[in-house]
Amino acid sequence: MTDLLLLPGDGIGPEVTAQVRRVAEKLTPDLSIEERLFGGCSYDAHGVPLTDETLAAAKAAKAVLMGAVGGPKWVDAPRDKRPEAGLLNLRAGMGVFANLRPALCFQPLADASSLKRELVEGLDFMIVRELTGGIYFGSPRFIEDLPGGGQRAVDTQVYTTAEIERVARVAFELARGRRNKVHSAEKSNVMDSGLLWRRVVTALHSREYPDVELEHILADNAAMQIVKNPKQFDVMVTDNLFGDILSDAAAQLTGSLGMLPSAALGLPGTPGLYEPIHGSAPDIAGQGVANPLAAILSFEMALRWSLDRPAEADRLFAAVEKALENGARTRDLGGALSTAQMGDAVLAAL
Repeated sequence: MTDLLLLPGDGIGPEVTAQVRRVAEKLTPDLSIEERLFGGCSYDAHGVPLTDETLAAAKAAKAVLMGAVGGPKWVDAPRDKRPEAGLLNLRAGMGVFANLRPALCFQPLADASSLKRELVEGLDFMIVRELTGGIYFGSPRFIEDLPGGGQRAVDTQVYTTAEIERVARVAFELARGRRNKVHSAEKSNVMDSGLLWRRVVTALHSREYPDVELEHILADNAAMQIVKNPKQFDVMVTDNLFGDILSDAAAQLTGSLGMLPSAALGLPGTPGLYEPIHGSAPDIAGQGVANPLAAILSFEMALRWSLDRPAEADRLFAAVEKALENGARTRDLGGALSTAQMGDAVLAAL
């Protein structure tokens, strides 16, 4: 069994995952690593963004770490063959349903945030995003021509009790190991799916987690509170669409999208999927200036959650913090280090 499957993907993906490989080879030299095409580059080579062989390799590995997928090159590809479709199919095929997105502000970067230092200094909260349901996967979905001219587009938001329960359970369990508070974000005031979400989370809380503090919050208010008073949050659980949006807003609090990793987890004993939350950034791809820390910290999460190496995870987290304390900065953080030079800084701190 492969320990770590790397899927570098497109744009800056290969550049940042190359630094992950360097770190892994130094920190965990006994780790077996395999690499495969995924996303637009797989579409170019094989006609599909995710081959059956790559999906099988992902399901057989202990952990999967990807870079990023997509870009303007593939915008006219059929919808089911676009790089983003490959990502959705990978998540669904691996059965990963709980997306953990930490919003963590490293002390040396408190002044890099767009918010005042006092609002973000010491920030540490986790967004748990449901990953395989909701409007991204619901049907029917289509664009149709209207008889009088123009078109109509339909996307469908769908959730079941079981889908909501399993992701909420992850959030409650996480909170028990943190500050013991969960915010559940939805739009129960205008959406039936949001109303079901609130009912299911409330019932699960009463039945299994009465010791954890639960607060319901409307998703639009959550967006406002994230930029008004982000340190009030410990764990926030929400659906696929709102989680996608709110986690990007939370990411900016930390100084840069290039700083935040994520983990996508399924049932116990199944491989996790790890990725930086930034995109493929085609505007800077190939320039060697992308920040690799989100990808490196995604590996840190893989060590912790899938590879059962918490000591190495602690060492890597401390090395990233030390590199930042020593002044290491890529362009997105106001510095001038290249992607490889930031990798060098982390390796030196190790």
